[in-house]
Amino acid sequence: MMNWFLKSNRWKHFLGGMAIGLLADTPYCAALAGIGIAGALEFKDKQHGGKWDWIDFLCTIAGVATSYAIKYTLISILK
Repeated sequence: MMNWFLKSNRWKHFLGGMAIGLLADTPYCAALAGIGIAGALEFKDKQHGGKWDWIDFLCTIAGVATSYAIKYTLISILK
């Protein structure tokens, strides 16, 4: 599992997504920013001779969702 996650910089996509989720104010903001940035990263890869990687795209989105969920849970508990 760890080899799969380290392949093709998926861990960087996940951590970048976590930064987006942490900085987002609302779930709507997190979703729009996450999808937009994940798409831009994959578009950049395609423009530089690579191919669109849906797994990298989904790793970015998973990072956003994970981070925002943790943030929301902690804020709810602290209130």
